[in-house]
Amino acid sequence: MSEPQSTADQLTGAQSLVRSLEEVGADVVFGIPGGAILPAYDPLYDSTKVRHILVRHEQGAGHAAEGYAMVTGKVGVCMATSGPGATNLVTPIADAHMDSVPIVAITGQVAGPSIGTDAFQEADIRGITMPITKHSFLVTEAADIPAAIASAFHIASTGRPGPVLVDITKDALQASAGFEWPRTLDLPGYRPVTKPHTKQVREAAKLITASRRPVLYVGGGVVKAGAAKELKELAELTGIPVVTTLMALGVFPDSHPQNMGMPGMHGTVPAVGALQRSDLLITLGARFDDRVTGKLSSFAPGAKVIHADIDPAEISKNRTADVPIVGDCKEVIAELVTLLRSTDTHPEIGEWVHYLTDLKKRYPTGFEMPEDGSLSPQHVIKRIGEMTGPDAYYASGVGQHQMWSAHYLPWELPGRWLNSGGLGTMGYCVPAAMGAKVGKPDSVVWGIDGDGCFQMTNQELVTCALEGIPVKIAVINNQSLGMVRQWQTLFYGSRYSNTDLKTNRVPDFQKLAEAMGCVGLRAEDPNDVDAVIDKALSIDDAPVVVEFVVHKDAMVWPMVAAGTSNDEIKVARDMAPIWDGETL
Repeated sequence: MSEPQSTADQLTGAQSLVRSLEEVGADVVFGIPGGAILPAYDPLYDSTKVRHILVRHEQGAGHAAEGYAMVTGKVGVCMATSGPGATNLVTPIADAHMDSVPIVAITGQVAGPSIGTDAFQEADIRGITMPITKHSFLVTEAADIPAAIASAFHIASTGRPGPVLVDITKDALQASAGFEWPRTLDLPGYRPVTKPHTKQVREAAKLITASRRPVLYVGGGVVKAGAAKELKELAELTGIPVVTTLMALGVFPDSHPQNMGMPGMHGTVPAVGALQRSDLLITLGARFDDRVTGKLSSFAPGAKVIHADIDPAEISKNRTADVPIVGDCKEVIAELVTLLRSTDTHPEIGEWVHYLTDLKKRYPTGFEMPEDGSLSPQHVIKRIGEMTGPDAYYASGVGQHQMWSAHYLPWELPGRWLNSGGLGTMGYCVPAAMGAKVGKPDSVVWGIDGDGCFQMTNQELVTCALEGIPVKIAVINNQSLGMVRQWQTLFYGSRYSNTDLKTNRVPDFQKLAEAMGCVGLRAEDPNDVDAVIDKALSIDDAPVVVEFVVHKDAMVWPMVAAGTSNDEIKVARDMAPIWDGETL
């Protein structure tokens, strides 16, 4: 944010909005105009600092703002009109709320006197989104716009990041007032705690040195805190095994021998086993959500819990913490490292590390190629990662392809992974990849999507083609809603009720891509996989869509069935790990 300043310029509310966006350093807005927000689009037309990207659907604007925010660390901005324009933003706002992504959503509202009259395109978007935003503003006076925008950006980006809504009435946008950029922000009660309490960190250090089966349980909060370096220092100092949740992939290198993989419903056996048999969970920026814990009452039954998080509301929400620490994970981990370096007492964890390393060898995550010669989706995704490398950014939709991407892409660097972990939003991939490519135009950005997810928001490829945003989208086409079909196979007697998308007939994804101004490619034979990936990587002046027609019965393994204990993890259908004989 630039230095506070005050001017006596008389601006319309719309001019004031654009000027405020320039003041906070917003350089990209993803949006689509409509009646109530229309006054803002006139001065936006003249701005040389703010690029507006005209999307095809407001949901695309919201996810693009998320993708932009994820790769740049800045606040993403999306804009829409009142009523249906605003309500179409609800899904990405909820998504950003669940995954702690800093975005500011700006919506036009009907004129102040019309609020509450069921005016045309009126919707109480502030009320609708109140449970899924960090904060929201309804601005009815032109003079209040600068302070609202300044506050919104501050709230979105500080503490636990998240979405903030600024709803502005049309008459406020049209009225005039002196432009006053706030010197201070008036946010009573908003004081996020970033520095941890030293006494609590000392208690955590004591538990760590006394433990015999500790695990570093690392979540997306460590990524948000930019604490990958500190985490590696802590892990290597202590030798403690590490598990990284879906949201934290890459924050600790997959290739590191202490990395046991991802825990949870589709986690690895050593990661799930590590949590279940641990005597101490050192929980850093993670949430104990149901996809990780399985049946909560049976989760990690013998473990004490250290729980560090910048959001005090998360601590002891699902699992009671023995040592709660409120603070930024970067500061928490750095202080832990300092304390542990200053002591001669270190945890004796040799047998524990040996046990988990043995599990890792006995139960590697793998797959078999289909016997009928069709494509393996796991093989396709693995080859995309191997041929592209860990420097690229990878977005995914939600479903089987998301879990295969988690297992088989190269997670060596933090912040390279964009997905909808909390809300599980199908349709996230294409617009999020678009936003990521806008934020990192010189990097390769892949979207790994399913044929179901892709059909929800692929229209944003038109935006990509016209705006010069050359993303690469891999459509893993198994002709069905794959994860739902997997559940139908396992739990509903293979009764495939309404999961067959018939994408072997329509649409023709290659032609659809070309119709949207993209390059369309297709692979149906395993021998063609490398060639189409290589072709896609060689194109950097247009979006590329590669359809991979894969075997429809491929499943995601390992798996813990919903509502069951993590002890019941299966490595394949009716095949469970052998836990006996463990030495602990």
